[in-house]
Amino acid sequence: MDVVKAYRNERFLASDEAREIRILSEYLEPRTRLLHAGVQRGIAVFGSARLRRGDTPDYYAMAVDLAERLARWTVATHPADARYHICTGGGPGIMEAAAEGTARVDRRLNVGLNISLLHEQHANPWLDPGLTFDFHYFFMRKFWFANLAQAVVAFPGGFGTMDELFEILTLLQTRKIRGRPVVLFGAEFWNAIVNFQVFVDRGLISARDLDDFKMVESVEEALEFLISRLADNATLPLGALTP
Repeated sequence: MDVVKAYRNERFLASDEAREIRILSEYLEPRTRLLHAGVQRGIAVFGSARLRRGDTPDYYAMAVDLAERLARWTVATHPADARYHICTGGGPGIMEAAAEGTARVDRRLNVGLNISLLHEQHANPWLDPGLTFDFHYFFMRKFWFANLAQAVVAFPGGFGTMDELFEILTLLQTRKIRGRPVVLFGAEFWNAIVNFQVFVDRGLISARDLDDFKMVESVEEALEFLISRLADNATLPLGALTP
């Protein structure tokens, strides 16, 4: 009789009964790789997979420029074991743009938190294979964004970008993560999509919650804000979520 060991039983591992094991794997395996690679700090870049170079406005080109300049800044000002990594969803569009800009300086500063989807999502060619992850569960992917990111830049995007951004804003509001700079890139877009002041006017959030992010229109404005805020913050190690 050919008996399959439980940990090699692919049918069982793909079953409903083993869901907890799959979830735990998406915590432990990335954690192990990130620790071994010395990844301690990240700057998360969110944005649409559908935006392309040459669009008007050309957010793709702006994301390339911002990521490249952030990568040059951290290489010039931090030792190798304390540099910021640019963390994206690993796919096309704005994610690819940020990875491209980072790779112009050092591909090893890219972290790609990819997710398996039927459409749109595939790992872009600018990523470091050793720091590219393929998630099944959205919530585990968002956990790692929140865990790594000591700063967040949200470019225009759809439901996925809104989900990622509001997850971070909720964690900041509830103090589940420590304070960190959040940039909404493309003030015209964000003001058209979300009337944040209405939340305050209706008593649904506090006025001070609006201080958790800054809207910008240019790479220079975003870069200045991020660098000034990151320089003021103490280093948060891997595992920056509160206990």
